[in-house]
Amino acid sequence: MNLESERILAATPPFDATVLEIPQPGQVFAHLTSAVLVEHAVRRREGVLTENGAFSAYTGPRTGRSPKDKYIVRDSRTAASVDWSANQSMEPELFNRLLERFRQHFRGRDLYVFDGYAGADPRYRLRLRVVTEKAWHSLFARALFLRPAREELQGFTPDWTVWHAADFHADPVRDGTRSDACIVLNFEQRRVLVGGTHYAGEIKKAIFTVLNFLLPEQGVFPMHCAANVGGNGDVALFFGLSGTGKTTLSADGTRRLIGDDEHGWSDQGIFNFEGGCYAKTIHLSADGEPQIWNALRFGSVLENIPVDPYSRQPDFSDERITENTRAAYPLHYIPHYEPSGQGSHPRHIIFLTCDAFGVLPPLARLDPEQAIRYFLCGYTAKVAGTETGVHEPTPEFSTCFAQPFLPRPPQVYAQMLRQRLEQHRPAVWLLNTGWSGGPFGTGQRIPLTWTRKMLAAALQGDLDAVAYETEPHFGLAVPRECPGVPSWLFRPRDTWSDPAAYDKAAASLAARFVAEERRFRF
Repeated sequence: MNLESERILAATPPFDATVLEIPQPGQVFAHLTSAVLVEHAVRRREGVLTENGAFSAYTGPRTGRSPKDKYIVRDSRTAASVDWSANQSMEPELFNRLLERFRQHFRGRDLYVFDGYAGADPRYRLRLRVVTEKAWHSLFARALFLRPAREELQGFTPDWTVWHAADFHADPVRDGTRSDACIVLNFEQRRVLVGGTHYAGEIKKAIFTVLNFLLPEQGVFPMHCAANVGGNGDVALFFGLSGTGKTTLSADGTRRLIGDDEHGWSDQGIFNFEGGCYAKTIHLSADGEPQIWNALRFGSVLENIPVDPYSRQPDFSDERITENTRAAYPLHYIPHYEPSGQGSHPRHIIFLTCDAFGVLPPLARLDPEQAIRYFLCGYTAKVAGTETGVHEPTPEFSTCFAQPFLPRPPQVYAQMLRQRLEQHRPAVWLLNTGWSGGPFGTGQRIPLTWTRKMLAAALQGDLDAVAYETEPHFGLAVPRECPGVPSWLFRPRDTWSDPAAYDKAAASLAARFVAEERRFRF
């Protein structure tokens, strides 16, 4: 290696490490580019480069979020405003002891610092610092959050700081935690501690939880949804739980992608919280999801996707490690994206559900009251094989499509949605990406091509003048026809070989909805 190459490899931007308040860390690397972070990650054997240039890492035993290990510090800021029936508390004294243990864990270790933003609208932007002990976790933060211009990094002072100590192990007896993992949010200190897990999604979702607490105070409705915009400025929002199609359906080559997961809705319109996407990649294909497939290149991060040791090709069909395989990539890797990360008030809201029972219609239009009910219920279904112990379709209700990330009572978010529905009157749709002709194992999943055609017809106004009929079990308004989609699909009962079995399954699911709705005092 020549001297010039060595000089380039050794160069790091200047950074005052004393602002971290960590005693005697190893070398602190701040504001590194993706190329340098990849070099560090590979040199430190944190993962490997794949054939397409993406960096691949494995997260060990925790291949997803650990919601039972998440806590909010109960203090004067949160005591009366957090919904403690749905959130675990930690006392300030325990947090401070845990914070000191993190400091000691970081002593002598090399650290990586990412400074950036959460919130594309400068009026509501959160200045964010992420400190990690792994280079690839800093690469993840760089892919997911908004990057400041170089001149903005001079004198950068964060509003919130995340310490991610992947190799730290909490002691339940000493630290008051459930296990050796912990995700703790302190709103008075404006700090997040993430320890005992290598799963990078904890960083992203911790900040989403912070925003879900802070933004309602500023009159902004925080949403777990994707968003895109058409050529005439028409914005569509896509609410949905994991596996329902948020990322897939919002990445539409005919519309500009604003974001795939987290947005705010202010008096001025909607804005993305992030600068990247975090896609579920199981069974990803170039034909089915070309925009996502092509985004997985240098600067992207693959999580828990098996890689062939010789060809270095990732195998997106391999579920041996987990069904929850993931990829993080910058938003600008999508060819049709909205650089501002902002849009007008939405004209369409789509609630996505993957109904593995095969009873919901593929598409229905909701009135405002139905919209609030479905928003609060946040329904989808787990299918056999996606989770340990799941052997048949299981209903999953996640309040506001975001239950693990809601510090405040659900009614706070539902009321913000209600106000916006009344003021802006968007069309609200229920789009089922699940099964038809029977439940999972008997019926067939609705083809993605048909789902895309139904979505396009709804967004283009092609369904405004067609006839609708009311579905009897759920009271949903279902179109009788849609261009490019067989009309029989819109009559779920007729797709079953045994109509009586359909009636029984539909009645059972409808009863589950009623039980869920009772929680919110309808």
